[in-house]
Amino acid sequence: MLFKQLLAFRPSRLDLIFACKTFVAGMLALFISFELDLINPMWSIGTVMIIANPYSGMVSSKCVYRLVGTVAGAIIALMLTPYFINTPWLFTVILSLWVGFALYVSLLDRTPRSYVFMLAGYSTAMIVYNAITYIDTYNIFDIAVARVLEISVGVISTAVVSATFFPVHVGAMIKQRVNKTLNDLEATFEKLITVQKTPENYTQILSVITRDTSDIHALAVHLAYEKGELKGMTKPLQEMLHQVSLVVANLVALSQRVKQLEHMQLLNLAPHLSRIRQHSLAFLKQEKVLIPTDLQTLPRGFEEDFSELIAIATPEQQIVLAALKMDVRHFITNILAVKLLWQQIQQGNKEIPTEITAITTKYPSLHRDHGIAIRGGISAVLITFIVTGAWILSGWKAGFMMAQMGAITACILTALDNPVPVLRIFIWGSIVSAGLVFLYAFGIFPHVTHFWQLALVLFPVFLVAVSMMANQMLMPVGMVLGINTMMGLNLHNKYSIDAVSYLDSSFAMVLGVLVSLIVIDLVRAVSPDISATRILTLHYQAMRQALTLSYGSEFKIHLRGMLDRVGVLNTKMVQNPEIKTSIQNALIESSSIIDLVRLQEISHKLPECIDLQSEVNLLQQQLAEYFQRQEKQLSLNHFSAQIVQQIAVLQRIAQQIDDEQLAQRMLISLNNICESIGHVSTEQMYSEIYGVGVSHG
Repeated sequence: MLFKQLLAFRPSRLDLIFACKTFVAGMLALFISFELDLINPMWSIGTVMIIANPYSGMVSSKCVYRLVGTVAGAIIALMLTPYFINTPWLFTVILSLWVGFALYVSLLDRTPRSYVFMLAGYSTAMIVYNAITYIDTYNIFDIAVARVLEISVGVISTAVVSATFFPVHVGAMIKQRVNKTLNDLEATFEKLITVQKTPENYTQILSVITRDTSDIHALAVHLAYEKGELKGMTKPLQEMLHQVSLVVANLVALSQRVKQLEHMQLLNLAPHLSRIRQHSLAFLKQEKVLIPTDLQTLPRGFEEDFSELIAIATPEQQIVLAALKMDVRHFITNILAVKLLWQQIQQGNKEIPTEITAITTKYPSLHRDHGIAIRGGISAVLITFIVTGAWILSGWKAGFMMAQMGAITACILTALDNPVPVLRIFIWGSIVSAGLVFLYAFGIFPHVTHFWQLALVLFPVFLVAVSMMANQMLMPVGMVLGINTMMGLNLHNKYSIDAVSYLDSSFAMVLGVLVSLIVIDLVRAVSPDISATRILTLHYQAMRQALTLSYGSEFKIHLRGMLDRVGVLNTKMVQNPEIKTSIQNALIESSSIIDLVRLQEISHKLPECIDLQSEVNLLQQQLAEYFQRQEKQLSLNHFSAQIVQQIAVLQRIAQQIDDEQLAQRMLISLNNICESIGHVSTEQMYSEIYGVGVSHG
């Protein structure tokens, strides 16, 4: 498969421009490093390859994060080395624990800022390894300062070239993706509110939207580092994306209600839904500048359209139609809020109107997988300890290269479920790059006497490797070829290389990656199915937590986190059909947790109904037990007969409540809980009310 992709690879004009810009930045960094006579100029040019990105904002932010991480790593190295350098095994343990801890923290932060923590970890190891290798020539302070200078030269060169020559701004890409998301939301609404067989993949469509909003949320961080469109709009843009999660929940709930109505075979439903759809879309597509008071407006004839439809329905159908009306109204209100925020963002207005309840928190309410982070940290500890220990025991001169590659590859790929396939590419890429190093070192460099000649002969490697880095499928190949070749050449002002040191360093690099591959395969790697199962467990824990929430900003933050988790789930290439079904159900269930909250609030508003209080508490206990079982066994995808009967008891109580509005809202919530969380059909649900026996699996 990879070989076919390599044969089919044809770089675009933008890819070639990106490669040329990276080449200019690399040569500028290398030239400055030569002029300053830095210890390891290879790290300057290697840094350029590592942080290369077509978008100037991403480059600038990564430059800052890399510099901060390097400085932090240098400080830690300076603090540890003088005290522990004479106790190598104790030093190895402390160094390994630090690398593992830094990686653990990095994996918990799903924003680009995570790069700081990861780099602080393995930069410490690299500075320590170089200090030990060159202990007779340089002291630890010189090594640490040189490392910071080398990285600084690389990041400044890259940032200047990226922002000066043909800059491509991330703001324009974010704007395009946001507009696409808004169009997708309206298009999905148009498809869902229609009487036909509901598309079975609608949950996948909405899950993709959820995943895209999480991606844009991370991209928004880069806006503070460029001068293009949307500069400085990170926080308001992220708040807008949080509000999008509410719209997604509305659409899922709406689709469930339409599906119910289809099963109930309501006569003359199609013309009425068509009219509601047309009026709603015409209202939403108006080209006008929104103001906060517009959030309370509805399409003309909204109430009349639903009143006519409810008038021809049975009592059971009226409950579902009332739920549908509520979902459509909330969808319109929430998407207007999103559009209002988006208009303000494009105008440069950072303020959030008071009419919109903000969901943004200081610590973003995104999914964090502590299990994967712990396993990643443990694998980094073991890898760092093994490669460093092997170097100590062997006394191998080139062992520091093995230790460096082990520490680096222990960290840079652990965000993947299974980094092993990419590490295999790293090994093969390291072998190919070793061949390129041999060709350059012994065939080309003996004839190079000027810097311009050096730049000329390095240009083909940059052109091919960086062009591949711009291709998502070939990015690992391009990075390995480019970075390993530049690092393996180990360029200095007074260049010299011999066959023995070449073979030693090449073998050490491959061995370091091999150690990472073996340890990660045994400790860290998980299949997409296992990863999805673990996240689904967290989903049902969150469902259980929702039972005790009250409606407000806390609930919205909780819902945002749940929908983000669904977005993460939909990045997993799962094979098990049951897990695929559970992932689709997770989106439906998340959209209905508001009904759990409403049910509790209604019972609190009617303290005189003692039976209602006790029966709601009993249902909450049953649901808590159900979600607990779901955490352990995902195949339980519907309510038991006992829960359905309890819901039927509450439905009978609701019919006796004097307050018609509260009674209807309670019936709506019970209907939604049974249908969307319990995945129980309308026929099964209403058969319990009228005492007809139903089998529930």
